[in-house]
Amino acid sequence: MLASDFMAFHEASRRNGIILSFGGDLSENVLFSLGEVLKLRMQQGATDAGVSKRVFSIFVEQAQNVIRYSADKLVPHGSPASGMVSSGLIVVGIEDGRFFVACGNEVPGEHVTALRARLDHIVGLSGEELKKYYRERLRQPAEEGSFGGSIGLIEIARRSSAPVEYDFQARGDDRSFFCLKAFI
Repeated sequence: MLASDFMAFHEASRRNGIILSFGGDLSENVLFSLGEVLKLRMQQGATDAGVSKRVFSIFVEQAQNVIRYSADKLVPHGSPASGMVSSGLIVVGIEDGRFFVACGNEVPGEHVTALRARLDHIVGLSGEELKKYYRERLRQPAEEGSFGGSIGLIEIARRSSAPVEYDFQARGDDRSFFCLKAFI
């Protein structure tokens, strides 16, 4: 890429309200550093403390989902799950006067049907129903293959100001690119 290409990318990002973007290998250490940058950006923008907290919480949940569930993953031998490095994207910006947090990563094709069904269910719930579903999930054991409590997507939906948006794009190599966008 030449400087003109980077300049065009930079300008396009600004026009589209992007305040933080990262694409590449993401780890817990990188997440921590990006989180510090996001906090600083929110402080400098004089963002309401409640909104900042919700943006930050959704950012962390989405970044952790990329780290834990991306199909492009490196796990150092003998390392705990916290040592994972996964490929993906995460973007924070402002669109139509609202903050958004979006992430994207490849997922194994066999996970798409279950993930889509889970998201369809979550998106169809009202605020009260989300609270109830969240409490129910807290009392249940984590789902098989989960690296957390199986509540991350519910947390994102609860903290969002509108139903989350998501999409899957088949890649043809038994993988799909998964995108999730939450508005605050």
